[in-house]
Amino acid sequence: MAWDNLFSDLPGHTVDGLTRGAIYALVALGYTLVYGVMRLINFAHSEVFMVGTWAVLGIYTVIGAAEGDALWFVIVATLVALIGAMLASAGTALAVERIAYRPLRKKNAPPLIFLITAIGCSLVLLEIFGQVLHAFFGEPFGRKTISIPSLVQTEQLIGPRGSLLTTDAVTITNLQLIIFLGAVGMMLALDMFVNRSRLGRGVRAVAQDPDTAALMGVNQDRVFMLVFILGGAMAGVAALLYTMQFDITKFNIGFLIGIKAFTAAVLGGIGNLRGALLGGLLLGIVEVYSSTLFDSSWADVTAFILLILVLMIRPTGILGESLGKARA
Repeated sequence: MAWDNLFSDLPGHTVDGLTRGAIYALVALGYTLVYGVMRLINFAHSEVFMVGTWAVLGIYTVIGAAEGDALWFVIVATLVALIGAMLASAGTALAVERIAYRPLRKKNAPPLIFLITAIGCSLVLLEIFGQVLHAFFGEPFGRKTISIPSLVQTEQLIGPRGSLLTTDAVTITNLQLIIFLGAVGMMLALDMFVNRSRLGRGVRAVAQDPDTAALMGVNQDRVFMLVFILGGAMAGVAALLYTMQFDITKFNIGFLIGIKAFTAAVLGGIGNLRGALLGGLLLGIVEVYSSTLFDSSWADVTAFILLILVLMIRPTGILGESLGKARA
């Protein structure tokens, strides 16, 4: 184990882990919201994230965005891509809820049927998207990794992966700061919405006691739609931040990200918004540390080992508080 490699730049590795974990946490919010309200593991959420990455690429292509554009155009293109990714992912999540889960709710299907349907939706979306891309755009877009323009890395905006803060202990790049602050800002906004808004009270009411909430006039169908839309929108934000960091997409790019985000949600306490944030950040740090100690192939292994160890000690996750019991 390369302990010297880890401790020689521990603050830098921590910053890298927080940046990666912030993206996991955003995707984990979708799992947490849906489970907290419906007690459903929406495994199709990974494909919701995938659609967001392709929306970013599509918007950049349509408006002709490329590296080296003027600063004002880069900012506008990024904002348009953000809105487009949020709408695309939220729309996909809502379609899954309306088409797949709503008929099952009306028939009072058992939980196992919902779980099987979620896995089926994930596979169907993945294969349909891959086939459609192949049919309309040819083989390069069907099954291969596609590059996305690195707009936020243009010299006018942040420099060639330039640093914002450099000290003897750590170097923080502008891109890392954008990703981390953007992710945490969206998560704080969602937490405030759920805990302080009228619609958020409806979400927490249904999560805590759906029957009583219905008697009090809360429309459960609207709440279910809302949590899918909110979770999808967070996945769209994560998709944009992911493309900023890695500049790629693929038809199955959401598979591993979805598994890790689900791991982060369980690690922090699934059904807990703040637990998703904590779990995502912790998972990102552990992955980077393990990649430094061993090599990158161990990152996924150590992530799940951490999950098993935490659940052995605390089966409900680190925070272990349900969405219905959350308070501002």
